[in-house]
Amino acid sequence: MTVQFNFPTTILYGPGSVRDLAARLARSNPRGPVLLVTDPGLVEAGIAPRVRDVFEDAGVAIEVFDAVHPNPLEADVVAGAQRFREAGCAAVVGLGGGSPLDAAKVIAVLGSHEGSLLDFDALSGGDERIDGERLPPIYGVPTTAGTGSEVGRSAVIVAEATGRKTIVFHPRLMPRIAALDPELTVGLPPHLTAATGMDALTHAIEAYLAVGFHPMADAIALGAVELVAAYLPAAVERGDDLEARGRMLVAATMGATAFQKGLGVVHALAHPLSTRYGTHHGLANAILLPGALAWQLEHRGGDVTEDLRARYRRLARVFEPDAPAEDLPRLLAAFRRRVGIRTTLAEIGVRPEDLPALADEAFADPCHRENPIPMTRDDLAAIYRHVLDEPAEGP
Repeated sequence: MTVQFNFPTTILYGPGSVRDLAARLARSNPRGPVLLVTDPGLVEAGIAPRVRDVFEDAGVAIEVFDAVHPNPLEADVVAGAQRFREAGCAAVVGLGGGSPLDAAKVIAVLGSHEGSLLDFDALSGGDERIDGERLPPIYGVPTTAGTGSEVGRSAVIVAEATGRKTIVFHPRLMPRIAALDPELTVGLPPHLTAATGMDALTHAIEAYLAVGFHPMADAIALGAVELVAAYLPAAVERGDDLEARGRMLVAATMGATAFQKGLGVVHALAHPLSTRYGTHHGLANAILLPGALAWQLEHRGGDVTEDLRARYRRLARVFEPDAPAEDLPRLLAAFRRRVGIRTTLAEIGVRPEDLPALADEAFADPCHRENPIPMTRDDLAAIYRHVLDEPAEGP
């Protein structure tokens, strides 16, 4: 059996790298303005105007679309695609966290293709309706170190008809160039720095544990875990630490590069929390990660193969030398506390009576299919219950 490995995005790293991206776009001589997709918070913080000025100073004509919600909605990308068409845009730049970066990708799809968001739902074969040759060039400038969407081939948007997150996927949705400029992340508050960092950590851990043979992804995932363990506390405690900020941007990019191998049960459980309660995706992952792993070790221990146990052990030893595999949930909970996250499921609004519907949505999510231990719908409900009952300090 043949296995294909892909890592094609050009990555520009370091303070001021967004200026390098602007110069490269100017040299590419786009046949129309570039649509800068961002959110109101980045406009208010002055980051979006600053980046717009960088592009315009380089000679790139810019249109700004800044109406992206924290969990991007179908209405966001429809409006963005309309702006793309009306302005005759030739390329798209996503600026922000995962929401503007994902929205930029789907705006590129809807701006160059006929059809609605659900027509391009990857779970119903929507990727086959995307003509890669018609897609405009896409570029990514992350202002958080979490999702890694700047190197990803997919986007997640909440569909109006279903109220659920819809995945749009195509290899050409991977940005051509990603600019990892730590200067753009300095203003991120500590709680968001922590939440987005835990998102990057969850991507890397789940990719490393996912089923399948992908040694390159495994090595990159482990490297990302090591970077998060080493630099996230400093990025939270000293927001102007450009080294820590930069290394976290790299960790997020590595985590997203690695999860082309797959994700796991934590992401399947986390996605409904964002759509139902508006929970930040990174925070949802942080709340769930230790408890979900602890439940699997405790209740499905018979399904933990020697290879999987060795992977748990290797992850645990990133945080504590000589730790056994069983200590991984405890160590992750301690790390979560160290970066200031103590939020529980109850505190974001989850009630016991919500769990059956949440489990239904989580089981419909494809992410759990790559989990190293196969999950039933009842397993997912049990993990929700386990995490809901656990104390804030974790297992």
